[in-house]
Amino acid sequence: MTHFKWAPRFDTVHLSDVYSRLISFSSLSASGSLEYARSFFENTAVHDPFLYNTMIRAYSQSIFPIEAINLYNQMQRRNVKSDNFTYPFVLKACARVLVAEENDGFVYIKKGAELHCRIIQSGLDFDTFIQNSLIFMYSQCGSLDLARRIFDGMMEKTVVSWNTMIVAYDRSNDFVSADFLFENNPGKNVVSWNTMITRHVKLGNIEAASRVFERMPERDAASWNSMMAGYIQSRNYSQALQLFHQMQINGVKPTEITIISVLGACTETGALEMGRDIHEFLKQNRFKIEGVLGNALLDMYAKCGSLKLAREIFDGMSMKHVSCWNSMIVALALHGHSDEALELFSSMEEKQDEARPNRVTFIGVLIACSHKGLVEAGRCFFRRMTDEYKIRPDIKHYGCMVDLLSRWGLLDEAHQVIKTMPFKANCVLWRTLLGACRTHSKVELAEEVCRKLAELEPLRDGDYVLLSNIYAEAERWEDVEWVRRKMIDLGVSKKPGCSQIEVK
Repeated sequence: MTHFKWAPRFDTVHLSDVYSRLISFSSLSASGSLEYARSFFENTAVHDPFLYNTMIRAYSQSIFPIEAINLYNQMQRRNVKSDNFTYPFVLKACARVLVAEENDGFVYIKKGAELHCRIIQSGLDFDTFIQNSLIFMYSQCGSLDLARRIFDGMMEKTVVSWNTMIVAYDRSNDFVSADFLFENNPGKNVVSWNTMITRHVKLGNIEAASRVFERMPERDAASWNSMMAGYIQSRNYSQALQLFHQMQINGVKPTEITIISVLGACTETGALEMGRDIHEFLKQNRFKIEGVLGNALLDMYAKCGSLKLAREIFDGMSMKHVSCWNSMIVALALHGHSDEALELFSSMEEKQDEARPNRVTFIGVLIACSHKGLVEAGRCFFRRMTDEYKIRPDIKHYGCMVDLLSRWGLLDEAHQVIKTMPFKANCVLWRTLLGACRTHSKVELAEEVCRKLAELEPLRDGDYVLLSNIYAEAERWEDVEWVRRKMIDLGVSKKPGCSQIEVK
């Protein structure tokens, strides 16, 4: 008797369905992994529009929106048909890249226009979702006329259409047009009201934003988020944290944006314990500690001095944006862990396909060199920044170099750096050099620095005290007396120092 071994039949349709479920869960689920989804997607031989749309959607919502555009380009090369689900997400990705990119913005404006042409050729230009996405994309790149033309030509305007156009006018400071649309919007909803709060917050009028907030017939998490962002923007961090507590009392579930705002307030106030409570809340509610949220948590721990927890967050992130690398490198450098900061920079350079060093990265690297006394390494990194990475140094980079050279006694070179910068030095640079003059007993240079400072702004109490101490250490007592008389004549008094600690 012949025995047949049974095996399940996996035809193409069945495989496609399995792949779809796996990729959808991994890329879009809160407990999934976009990195795993991409790996699985790349290793499948099925070129299905749904799979591409799922991955494009996931990337358009992530901190790597440019990957959505790259996948769309790959889709075209492989002759995979785009549909009405593809275009809204690619247009959203173009809009987000336009906001994020400094140098390649024009490329993505052209890409958006190319997409619009393809949409017309496909006969999808009257699809409401696509029209709303086009309005959003054009408004993000400043083409308000094109956005309004699409809006006016819509056969059926949804509340999203009205709100997108209102936000577009608000962003361009055309408040008259925004108010006209707001008043004529036949279906105002909570999003419509939120645009008004956002406007007042943007203008720094937190009182007006608060009045709109109180008038709203209903509120959602975005309403609370906007108000918290307003208080944080106005540096009223205690009010932002208080609003977070009120939000919880009202039973409104915090979103990722809420948590990012509150972590920002914790960072600024040094509220480490509250930050830890929020971290615990994230773990209990199964938030993915990745992307912007992961970086906000990392930044909070780093700036509150808890480097061990910051490093745990960093090491646990599967996809690290350049801002995550920067936060960790700068934190390590500022807290004196120079070797570890420079080792991390080396690791970053090995993974440039994931995150390429930028101007903030080199600030962290130069701070690490300064704290460790690595003068030659600092000079080398400064050259590499300009020659290899084509980053034009700004005043912060020059400030780091002045600090590095001043700390380690190379005051003449530091002075030369200030004098030969391609822009005018600010008071911070001159005061850095003045502090070093006392450490290294450079009386004549200190006098010149004070003259330069006085040309920029009236000398502060600390400037006079430093100069007086420099004269005293050089035993130039007549000059000490002259500085003290000058302070009395000008009514300058020495302010007492202060520090800040967290209690309970």
